[in-house]
Amino acid sequence: MATQHPETYSSKGEAARIFEYLLGIFDPISLPSEVASRQGKVDFTAARDRPYFPIPFKETETAAALKAVEGTMAALLSETSGGAKDAQVHVDLEKTTAFLFQAYLARVGGRGKLDKNVREFLKDTDLLQAQSNSYRRMSANLYRTKEPGEYYHIHGSLEASTTLRMIGLESHRPDLETHEQIVEVIEGAVERYTVGELEAMNKEHRQAGVKAFKHADFLNTPHGKTNFSLPPWSVENLESTTPKTPLPRIRKDRLLSGVKVLELCRIIAGPVITRILAEYGADVLKLTSPHLSDVPFFQVDGNMGKHAADLDLKTAQGRERFEALLAEVDVVVDGYRPGALDKLGYGARKLAEMAASRGKGIVYVNENCFGYEGEWAQRPGWQQIADCVTGVAWEQGQFMGLDQPVVPPFPISDYGTGCIGAIAALVGLYHRATRGGSWHGKASLLHYDLLLFKVGLLPAAVQAALRDTLLDGDEGKDLQALRHANSVDQISGATLQRMRAVFPEFVDHPRYLDRWYSAAYGKDVEAVKPVVEVDGLDVSFERASRPNGTDAPTWDFGVDGDYRK
Repeated sequence: MATQHPETYSSKGEAARIFEYLLGIFDPISLPSEVASRQGKVDFTAARDRPYFPIPFKETETAAALKAVEGTMAALLSETSGGAKDAQVHVDLEKTTAFLFQAYLARVGGRGKLDKNVREFLKDTDLLQAQSNSYRRMSANLYRTKEPGEYYHIHGSLEASTTLRMIGLESHRPDLETHEQIVEVIEGAVERYTVGELEAMNKEHRQAGVKAFKHADFLNTPHGKTNFSLPPWSVENLESTTPKTPLPRIRKDRLLSGVKVLELCRIIAGPVITRILAEYGADVLKLTSPHLSDVPFFQVDGNMGKHAADLDLKTAQGRERFEALLAEVDVVVDGYRPGALDKLGYGARKLAEMAASRGKGIVYVNENCFGYEGEWAQRPGWQQIADCVTGVAWEQGQFMGLDQPVVPPFPISDYGTGCIGAIAALVGLYHRATRGGSWHGKASLLHYDLLLFKVGLLPAAVQAALRDTLLDGDEGKDLQALRHANSVDQISGATLQRMRAVFPEFVDHPRYLDRWYSAAYGKDVEAVKPVVEVDGLDVSFERASRPNGTDAPTWDFGVDGDYRK
């Protein structure tokens, strides 16, 4: 899709081409045909006009194209409630790049995710202490198996004890202090098993985990054959009896003002969906169980613009309060294990029945790892699992000159999937406003990664230029030293440090960051600004982030005490 010469390669041009590609692959339900007619109303801008990440994929370009779809859908939806006709959409590629690694740019009290002692500023929601030390954190990592050349990603990021005991290890090893000691112990345990044996144990213990496939090998699996031909997201009708529901548009310049969104998600991709909806003015209420672990720092950027409450749906009192919230809800975003909310009686079909009975449609958005069709659709998973199963990790290793998979730096697939889920939500709201009924959007980490392969890797010369800029020489030795068993934070930390040195005018630059005082944290917080700008609309945050469980489970948001600095 792109020229082969780094001096003539244009990230803006590639983003525009991927945008055009996206416009041609959807049915009019999953992406209204009116979007295609507005291709000339999108403006891509860039200071560098080249990739920043030491990654072989068109991450920024693909995400910018998705952001163009998001902004165009917002402009189209705005017209349904009296907004300006044919509003121009602006997508900045530096802001897009910052969006893709925002967790590592966020700050609370001046401290970032990798800074020492940042935990003292956070609410401890790591209930099972899976993140408490390096040994337990490394229960979510990529290791060699018994079979030569085969690698497997175990994943105990929230339930370290289960994963460690599953492979025959003690749940706690305070005597292991160095990375090398920890890898020797955990990889030594994983290497006792074949991929098939690890798969069977993961299934028995209900843990996430997957073999690191090369892309061609994944495409030859039944799941790969089923999913590769599918589009990156889908939207379908749940019921068609409820009437058209226009946007409340309480504030004319805030597209989703008055729209009530319930977030039922943990970690990154799901919360990003609702973070984006909050940027457009939606009232987002994040509900978490007080009995489920969550990674504390991801709440700093993931909870921007929202209220966050605890609610236990396994109690009668919790269900009563939840159903009171559902009576008024417009959008529900479900990022839990496939079928988890269905078992509680609150899946998409059940809520569509509720919507029909109240006479007002609902938009339900699912986000998962493996997609919704094929033999692995019900498997749990996270970003690294999707990157390993689709072949992203093997491509990253080969980009680095290695004959082994390496998980890419930063949770980029999470953020791209979050944008896809937000698009699906906007499409659902558009159909509810123009057709009536209830709508079901589906997004997955696997399909974001497959989109990266469909649009093609960066040209070889562009990849070589990135290696020359970021990896080669004595300055790039920390990146050169990375291998399959390095943790996500080790890989991301080394990459962040190198990008700061090479691109000081971009990384951590105040122009890309929103700074607030958060009353809930009692500290200043910094988070990446919204990417999309739409003429005539205010796309911004209305409040700072807060830890999970800060607020009451109510639609009355009241006064937060937060303020922008």
